[in-house]
Amino acid sequence: MGVEGCTKCIKYLLFVFNFIFWLAGGIILGVALWLRHDTQTTSILYLQLGDKQAPNTFYVGIYILIAVGAVMMFVGFLGCYGAIQESQCLLGTFFTCLVILFACEVAAGIWGFVNKDQIAKDVKQFYDQAFQQALMADSDASNGKAVVKTFHETLDCCGPDTAIGTLPALWREDLCPKAIQKVFVQNLSCHKKIDELFSGKLYLIGIAAIVVAVIMIFEMILSMVLCCGIRNSSVY
Repeated sequence: MGVEGCTKCIKYLLFVFNFIFWLAGGIILGVALWLRHDTQTTSILYLQLGDKQAPNTFYVGIYILIAVGAVMMFVGFLGCYGAIQESQCLLGTFFTCLVILFACEVAAGIWGFVNKDQIAKDVKQFYDQAFQQALMADSDASNGKAVVKTFHETLDCCGPDTAIGTLPALWREDLCPKAIQKVFVQNLSCHKKIDELFSGKLYLIGIAAIVVAVIMIFEMILSMVLCCGIRNSSVY
């Protein structure tokens, strides 16, 4: 015997929420793949200075997002099917998966909050080391100049915070894009451009995480109410 009355409304409401959750998982997966293959980030984070690789902290977060998006799509499908079939077993499994996902999201959120400035800081330190090597007399012996040029061309910037106006003209012409060689303004600082690059992407990830967390809370409540309604209807 199927559920009736308000419980039936909850059944279809849970189906709608799960469909939205499934779509959200697909969006997160798509955004994560876009961030993974974004031209700006890949151009910078694939760089190698001598034997030192560019910091990969950002990609750790991206791989976590890819896994979360894929799991969300699976759990969303499980919830939709469980709601339509009125299966207590599937709904219980769905609820358990949601609790685990919610706990993982909270843990990832704490990790992201703690490391939100560290990602840009690590990349800026990597850039500064390459910049110092590029200014050395024997810079041709290393790939520091090539690394700095990649930063400048990708981010459309020229030098760290304090070096734009003091950079010798000869080196400036060699290291900086021609379009900005004669323009010395604060917003051309590579440090500032690096901050903007990663803070904008982390802001996007944060908004998606908050929306998903709200949906998950509603789904946990609805799944338990529906599960209890199915159990009560089977008694009668």
